[in-house]
Amino acid sequence: MPIAIRHFESAVSRVLSSAHFINTHSQDVFVPQDGVKKAASQILRRMQSLGYSTADWKKHTLTPSIADTHAVEWIFLVDALNFSFWSDQPPSRQYSVTLDGKTYRGYWTLCAAVNRALAEGIPITDARYYAVASDEELARVFRGDEGTEPMPMLRERIMVLREVGGVLVEKHGGRFANLLARCGGSASGLVDLVAAEFACFRDEHEFQGRPVAMFKRAQILVADIWACFEGKGLGRFEDIDSVTMFADYRVPQALCHFGALEYSPRLWEHLRESEKSLKQLGEAKS
Repeated sequence: MPIAIRHFESAVSRVLSSAHFINTHSQDVFVPQDGVKKAASQILRRMQSLGYSTADWKKHTLTPSIADTHAVEWIFLVDALNFSFWSDQPPSRQYSVTLDGKTYRGYWTLCAAVNRALAEGIPITDARYYAVASDEELARVFRGDEGTEPMPMLRERIMVLREVGGVLVEKHGGRFANLLARCGGSASGLVDLVAAEFACFRDEHEFQGRPVAMFKRAQILVADIWACFEGKGLGRFEDIDSVTMFADYRVPQALCHFGALEYSPRLWEHLRESEKSLKQLGEAKS
């Protein structure tokens, strides 16, 4: 039965209030309203021209093609580990995973590694397995192609698996689907539950002396379930429009390109110097 939600500021509301506070107090990043409207218009036209819909989510080679509880556990695992695939290595040495003749980088390496493990008979989407699997077993699951670096932040990812796996086994019968069933068909409620149950999904920071919340992966988790199930069954959320835009590190680049974000001269200079330093670092390692 649905969990009783207490009357308090929801996780999504905290994200919105945090965004408003940051926007009104930021000294280096600005949100021009004309740029936001222009970006929204361009994105909408592009989505309409492509005929984009939630059905596209399952069409990728690596995402589950069937919307069932197995897909729910796959999505939870992948979204729990979906952070920081950045590398300072030259492209030829960056972490990659080749599956079925195709080589993947970035986020898709995670999906490919999970699917490879399942094909090898390793129950990597089962919390009862990854909560207690050894470092060596998990390192093998997420091994990269020969000659490439190890998976970025592998130690931190193993810690996440132990944390979320332990919570699922101890409190939810080893299945995220059991927790999902308690949200009462509320996207905001599910974000609340995930942020409350799993510390690693609770991305909170401090800005000018005030706590601010992002809850990036908790919201991505909700959106992925909704898209996989096309808004039906386990993915039916009456308030899906309450989910905010995710603070993905690629998003600011796109918004800046569209004119929906503006940077101060000081920040631009810092970014240029950082880019120069990273390029030099990459050349030194090549």
